Amino acid sequence: MKQNELKPAPGAKHKRKRVGRGNSSGHGTYSGRGCKGQKSRSGTKVRPGFEGGQLPIIKRLPQKRGFVNPFKTRYAIINVSKLNIFAANSEVTPEKLFQMGLLKSLKQPVKILGNGNIARPLLVSATEFSKGAEEKIVTAGGKVKRI
Repeated sequence: MKQNELKPAPGAKHKRKRVGRGNSSGHGTYSGRGCKGQKSRSGTKVRPGFEGGQLPIIKRLPQKRGFVNPFKTRYAIINVSKLNIFAANSEVTPEKLFQMGLLKSLKQPVKILGNGNIARPLLVSATEFSKGAEEKIVTAGGKVKRI
């Protein structure tokens, strides 16, 4: 088989639809546009989402266009396993987490999550704790302090 002998699969090529060539063609009179109305006229351009002047769904329902809650609290997240770099019985604060490179900035409140294990007792200060993280810190002999 040569490249110049290649042909499309049978049924893959269709003839162009020629509209307005008489009723016997099946595409005469209205040429597939139906009867009267905006979309039957020439030069019609209706933007996507246009509902004929009715308030479109994209404006009616804010979640449909990506509503973002401006008051949502976004936390800097630290897992319990990352706290093992601190010495036993030391105090862990957001400032110390920042100094150790676990936080990118001190602007966001800190939330401690319970992924992983903690091996030593620590006094951990943060804005929020998950239930699992709080249990793991306390069972390791440490204390939890909400800021």
